[in-house]
Amino acid sequence: MTPFTIVRNNYLTQNIQGFYHTDFGGVELPNNPNYLYKLKNDPHHNWTEFRMQEAQQQLLAVLLNDLPGILAQTNRNSLTVCVVPRAKADSTYRPNQLLFKATVRTAVNRLGNGFVDGTNFITRHTNTKTTHLRRPMEGFVNDGSEPYPGISIDTCSFSTNINGRDILLIDDIYTKTVNIDEDMIQALLINGANTVTFYAIGNTIHD
Repeated sequence: MTPFTIVRNNYLTQNIQGFYHTDFGGVELPNNPNYLYKLKNDPHHNWTEFRMQEAQQQLLAVLLNDLPGILAQTNRNSLTVCVVPRAKADSTYRPNQLLFKATVRTAVNRLGNGFVDGTNFITRHTNTKTTHLRRPMEGFVNDGSEPYPGISIDTCSFSTNINGRDILLIDDIYTKTVNIDEDMIQALLINGANTVTFYAIGNTIHD
């Protein structure tokens, strides 16, 4: 696990402490977290149930190893764990396309003391552009806005339970130039989060 700083910009008013598990640079990269592709389960893939369950176990092992270290480094008594929602409205996904969030929830519940389940504190109600898809896919309409400052507030609902809490915001992949995560952190602060710490499984090395 590697610490880094998310630097303030047009999307974010303050620097934020971040962590990531490993570099993300494509399937050919050694140690690339390829299980994340299976957890997304996008329409152009046809993963078997076994492969998706295998991917969940790989992610769970990473989370159970990394999250206690983040809690120790933040010097907080507890962290409420939230997850960056997928780009489209939550209602448009099948359960087997929301396995990343489900696995984070499993990890939080298994870790128990020191972690609070806030995985349903952020929900997407309006489609946004899916930024990780490089080419059009047959049968998939990539509608919605490109990232802009305030897109999270405009397209998501935030629980009032965020107010006053120390939040650990988790995403599968952090890409510095996209600003989705920066904007979501800012939205949490606007919604009253006491502090926000960020964690991603993969950190894009070609952005």
